[in-house]
Amino acid sequence: MQYDFTTVLDRSGRDCLAANTIPFPGAQVQEGFDPIPMWIADMSYPTAPPVLEAMEKRLAFPNLGYFPLTEEYYQSILSWQRRRNGVEGLEAEHIGYENGVLGGVSSAVQAFSSQGEKLLLHSPTYVGFTHTLEALGRPVVHSPLVRDEQGVWRMDYEDMDRKLKEHQIHLAIFCSPHNPCGRVWERWEIEKALEVYAANDCIVLSDEIWSDIIMPGYRHIPTQSVSQDARNRVVAFYSPSKTFSLAGLIGSYHIIYNPGLRHRVSHQGRLSGYNSCNVLSMHGLIGAYSPEGEAWAEQMCRAVDENLACACAFFREQVPGVRVMRPQGTYMLFLDCGPWCREHGVSIRELQLRGVGVGVIWQNGEDFIWPDTIRMNLALPKSRLEEALSRLKKYVFI
Repeated sequence: MQYDFTTVLDRSGRDCLAANTIPFPGAQVQEGFDPIPMWIADMSYPTAPPVLEAMEKRLAFPNLGYFPLTEEYYQSILSWQRRRNGVEGLEAEHIGYENGVLGGVSSAVQAFSSQGEKLLLHSPTYVGFTHTLEALGRPVVHSPLVRDEQGVWRMDYEDMDRKLKEHQIHLAIFCSPHNPCGRVWERWEIEKALEVYAANDCIVLSDEIWSDIIMPGYRHIPTQSVSQDARNRVVAFYSPSKTFSLAGLIGSYHIIYNPGLRHRVSHQGRLSGYNSCNVLSMHGLIGAYSPEGEAWAEQMCRAVDENLACACAFFREQVPGVRVMRPQGTYMLFLDCGPWCREHGVSIRELQLRGVGVGVIWQNGEDFIWPDTIRMNLALPKSRLEEALSRLKKYVFI
């Protein structure tokens, strides 16, 4: 079955943060331009039909009372992880519901550290991590990624090791695939990172929410799968929300093999009394992780890959002063605008506002702890991407 990735949805006024908000206070879209949401990480595609069908089927029964997570819910996750990631030995007891990946990260951070204790993260750093850790009173130590001769983002293992030792850090957050850089880490890279973490007695919280949005030619390697030590050291978080654009439903889950770590995270998550699944979220996951949902996800990845190719060719050929690595995973494009800004005497703020003025609603990349950058969401119909690129060429990069 062919699914729809070309229909342009007008999401304004439809419970949609992306379409109803401009992430630059005081900025406005000029008259004559309609906004093209390309900032926060949700899709502008119609939701996967298997997800809607699963929820509609549940709504046909006229009662929405208390409920337990069902065997079908757990089996859907087990089957999905086996089919997509080759995971063996995963059992239902290793899986726990989380009210969002950031909620799970928050619980784990509180379970394994105290206020004032530092954590290690790579930069560029997902802005959600930054805000969560600031609110929890956990200072962040950044280990910057570095770009190799081909412009590919890589981890600096010596820097990681030095900072773990210098700051006596025993808890780190690992992002795989990496947001906002779009790296799909190779097995040897993850193995080497886990060796550094192990040598410093460091528990690892692995955010793998993007693990199903992988471009052709690449493969996600679950962090817990690279060694027995990693299986016991890593707390991993997953969700169908990014893959199937279900952020409005809320609903993620952890995979924790180590019973001691699992007990502490689960206990912390229960303390608030709010870490409970929504019944439609449960059925949405079951629909998403069905064979039909997998077929939709595969087609979605191909649609995103076409957009990534289009956008990267545009910047390479039309705006050579903007550096970008074609993402291997995720649907986010991370633009390094520093060379262009310096050459043209334009600040990154001015450049960002130029885009917003003509309706290209992109995101301030400096919030991700990297200077002179912009993050763009490319999970939208190609016709809207082409319109956005046309506006950038005519009105912004001039």
